[in-house]
Amino acid sequence: MIEIRPFANLGKSDHGWLKANFHFSFAGYQNRNRMHWGALRVWNNDRIAPGTGFDPHPHRDMEIVTYVMKGAITHEDNLGNKGRTGAGQIQIMSAGTGIVHAEYNREVEETELFQIWLLPNKQGAAPRWETRDFPTGGRDGKLVPLASGFARHDGQGAIPLHADGALYAATVKAGDTLTHALDGRPAYLVPARGAITVNGVAVNTRDGVAIEGVDALAIVATEDAEIVLVETMPLN
Repeated sequence: MIEIRPFANLGKSDHGWLKANFHFSFAGYQNRNRMHWGALRVWNNDRIAPGTGFDPHPHRDMEIVTYVMKGAITHEDNLGNKGRTGAGQIQIMSAGTGIVHAEYNREVEETELFQIWLLPNKQGAAPRWETRDFPTGGRDGKLVPLASGFARHDGQGAIPLHADGALYAATVKAGDTLTHALDGRPAYLVPARGAITVNGVAVNTRDGVAIEGVDALAIVATEDAEIVLVETMPLN
């Protein structure tokens, strides 16, 4: 099953300083058919105005990945972590037993990012935060695991997750094809830019693609594209 969720039909919120699109139920957008996809719980496309951001607020027992597409986000938390994550980087926050953090756009331009949450596979982990470079050139023509809770990605440079899931990214030139084995596992894919086909189905920029019961993906770039994919496991 491959289901296209057009960007125009996603949940939306506009606070002036924050313009958000929700692939799954979040905040004021509630859709009983879009509560999660396997262990994937949240996929928000946020645009944050310069000089604004999210004031301190708490999280617990959630794995939160921030994938920056444009600009940068500056993080600070009650554990003493501080850092800036820019385009070409991701940050991971394991909320675990509890963390209070703030996120601000300290740049002179708008910041755009994907905020992706995965349900943890264990409760009460020690909270942590990390940011890491993943230059787009290292993802040319292949899906590279950037963060993962799967043992098969040990030693491949992916940031560890306390979740039954993995986040990949790739850049693909127009006309090129990449493949990815799923063996029936649930996956969710979004082109951050460009257009593609997934097993022959057309997908535009920022459309969501919910995938289940498919052995393998054949992704063809119909124009230069940047792809983000989360592979997960069914919830018991």
